[in-house]
Amino acid sequence: MDSRREKKLTYITIGLIFLLSGVEYAVILPTIWRFLQTLDAAPYFLGLVLSAFSLSGLLSGPLFGHWSDRTRSTKKIILFANIFEIVGNFMYLMGYSKWLLLSSRLVAGIGAGVSSSIFGFLTRSTAPEDRATVFAAFMACRQAGLVIGPAFNIFLRLCDFHLGPFVINKYTAPGVRFITCQYAFIIRYVEESDEEGKPLIVSQELMGSYGSVVASSPPRNTTLNPNPSPHSPVSPAESSGVFKNFSISREFLREEVIVLLAAQFVTFFNQTALETMVTPLTQKYFSFGELENSVMYFLGGVVVIAGFLFVRWLSRHVTERVILAIGLCMCNISCIWCLIFLAKPLGGFAWQLTEFIIGVFLQILGLPFVSVAQVSLFSKITAEKTQGFSQGIRRSVGGLATILGPLWAGGLTENMYVMMGMMTVLLVLLTVSNNYNDKTIRHPARG
Repeated sequence: MDSRREKKLTYITIGLIFLLSGVEYAVILPTIWRFLQTLDAAPYFLGLVLSAFSLSGLLSGPLFGHWSDRTRSTKKIILFANIFEIVGNFMYLMGYSKWLLLSSRLVAGIGAGVSSSIFGFLTRSTAPEDRATVFAAFMACRQAGLVIGPAFNIFLRLCDFHLGPFVINKYTAPGVRFITCQYAFIIRYVEESDEEGKPLIVSQELMGSYGSVVASSPPRNTTLNPNPSPHSPVSPAESSGVFKNFSISREFLREEVIVLLAAQFVTFFNQTALETMVTPLTQKYFSFGELENSVMYFLGGVVVIAGFLFVRWLSRHVTERVILAIGLCMCNISCIWCLIFLAKPLGGFAWQLTEFIIGVFLQILGLPFVSVAQVSLFSKITAEKTQGFSQGIRRSVGGLATILGPLWAGGLTENMYVMMGMMTVLLVLLTVSNNYNDKTIRHPARG
């Protein structure tokens, strides 16, 4: 396979992974609240189910990352993780009790932890100055999935039939659809590998050591290394050497790292809290059903994709720190707006809907700026050779936030001032900390 085709397949594969993760989330989120209601679940159970996915991802992320750093077998790790996604979604389509739904999200979340291996791979395969551009492109793929997902719901809501002993309706159909996509993805992945005679994902991971560059490589004009050497097994000495002299406290207990991990936590806490609040809020004030919620998430996804594409362009002209500051400014405005107008909506239907749209629009518009900037900065100030593990830690911090966010919002849907007040306080503290931390972008990349 020539280098250009290898690079193209690498991009397609990683983009497809992010796309499917977005589709899964977008298909399930608009309908899961009504699904739980049919199973006589209390409102707080929505937070539990949404948090379960994050909990298992929180635990599996560092493990997948550590596995990737030691073996450099990104493809095998991805295929293994997909098994959990398929099993979890099969449990979801069975859906005969609220506890089975909870368990299904726990199992599927294990597979989602593989993103730490992917981000580790991308970090080792890109130049530092290109990293924000590359991360923005692949994050946009996930948002494209968030746009496509609601479109599936428009048709899935018409489902009403039996598949053997299972009832397939608008609530359980997302499980069938995602199992099909995951299975097709695995078949395509394996077949391409067999046809080409080498792994589909090829990167600097497959070289003799992390960060090495083949002598014949041309000047850098692309982001992914176009001339990787053939895959060779990793010896035990090389594997153990990855974490030689590695210290968790020295690596992560630094001011600039803590600030970026805090940005990860606060961003995902506020985002998932808002997402948890949205469907009960639209049902209460606007009588939205599955179709209206799906259209809402579709439009939101379009806005976020536009945001990621803009950030991808902006990252070529300004530093990640500037991008982070812009995102934090938008998120602060959004939280203050929601605290004033959404905690106790004013006016009639049209005015309340306008208040809601503005608050949500500002929140999702700021998300691409903060997400891309903090991921790119984090990859630059942590060691390259242990990026899988480091990205797993970063993902676990985000996973903890996505556990606490839905739990916080799910229990306070009737007390919006407390819920939004905490979100605003966290964001203000993060903004102040970021302004005082001037070492983040200046700290040299560590290998």
